Amino acid sequence: MSRRKPRANNAESRRFNDLPNAQQAGMLCNDEQFRTFAGQQFLSSKVQVSPTATAEFIRRHCGVDSRRDLNTDAAASRKFQTLRTEFDAWAGRIQAPR
Repeated sequence: MSRRKPRANNAESRRFNDLPNAQQAGMLCNDEQFRTFAGQQFLSSKVQVSPTATAEFIRRHCGVDSRRDLNTDAAASRKFQTLRTEFDAWAGRIQAPR
């Protein structure tokens, strides 16, 4: 008799890139590497900032009052995606954009 693997919950099986921008932003606020990146961008410091300060950095950078607006404001969404690209380049995940 073969055993079936338990089916993964949809939320667990979704790729990060497939999540709504607001959810991605919330997750990044708790990512230590992104918090260090935010500290460098926000404060010109290598100090890792708190999740709350990171959320403020994202809101200011994208020009929104709430991260939820990243899901509905096209300009803010583009700014957020550019920020993610800059972070991925900074972290060495991709080549730096030209």
